[in-house]
Amino acid sequence: MKKIIGFILTPIFYFFFALCLLVFHPIQWLSLKFGGYTTHKKSVDILNFFLTYCNILLFNTISFTDNKNIPTGQPIVFVANHQSTFDIPAMIYFLRRFHGKFISKIELAKGIPSISFNLKHGGAANIDRKDSKQSIGEILKLANNMKTKNWSAFIFPEGTRTRDGKMKPFHVGGIATLLKKNPDALIVPIAINGSYEMTKNGLFPLTPFVKMSWEVLDPIDKTDKTLEEIVLEAEQKIRLKVKNG
Repeated sequence: MKKIIGFILTPIFYFFFALCLLVFHPIQWLSLKFGGYTTHKKSVDILNFFLTYCNILLFNTISFTDNKNIPTGQPIVFVANHQSTFDIPAMIYFLRRFHGKFISKIELAKGIPSISFNLKHGGAANIDRKDSKQSIGEILKLANNMKTKNWSAFIFPEGTRTRDGKMKPFHVGGIATLLKKNPDALIVPIAINGSYEMTKNGLFPLTPFVKMSWEVLDPIDKTDKTLEEIVLEAEQKIRLKVKNG
C-alpha cells in the first residue's frame, strides 16, 4: 500500500522540491552579489528549511534533536552516518548557527539549480575522487576557512550512502586533513535514522509515512586518543543510536 501511495505522492514531492531549487537559484545569486556571504547564507538556510519540510508532502515526519551544549565560535567537525541524499537539508537548516560546509563530489557543483551554486560559492570542498591532489587541496582550503572564519564541516566518513540502513566502517582520511589544520576542533557525532527507508525503492517511488530523525550527540573527548580511536568512538556512538547500525 505504501508503494502505491508513493507513486501518487512522489511527483508532488519532486514538483515542490524542484520548485524550491529553481526559485532560490536567482535569490542566491542576488544575495551573494549584493549582500555577500552573510546574506547568501541566509538564503541557503531558508532554502533548506523548505527542502526539509517538503517531506510533509509524503507524510514523512521530521525529528531533529539538537544539542544546545555545543559551543559556537570554534571549528566543529560533525560526523554522521549517511542514509540518503535527503539527510542533508535538515543538517544545514537546524545547525545553521555553526556555518557547516560539506565535502562533496565535484560533479554536484555543476548543473543542479541552487545546490550547485551553493557548493561553488558557499564554501564547500568539492572534490574530484579521481584526483587525490585536487581533493586534498579542496579539503585543506575548507580546513583553512574553518580556522580563520570559525566555520564547521559536515562529513560522512562511510564514503557513500547505505541502501539498507546498515552502517559501513568509518574512514579517517577527510577528518584527518581537517584536524591537521584545526587540532582543537570538536568532533560531534550525528545519528541519522529512517531516511534510507524513504529511498528503499530508489528515487521513484519514494516511500511515504517514514519517521526520519537526526540526533546530535555529545562531542568526543579527544584527550590522549589517536585519530583512529576518536573516529572509532564516534562510529560506535552513532551505531548505538542507529536502528540497523
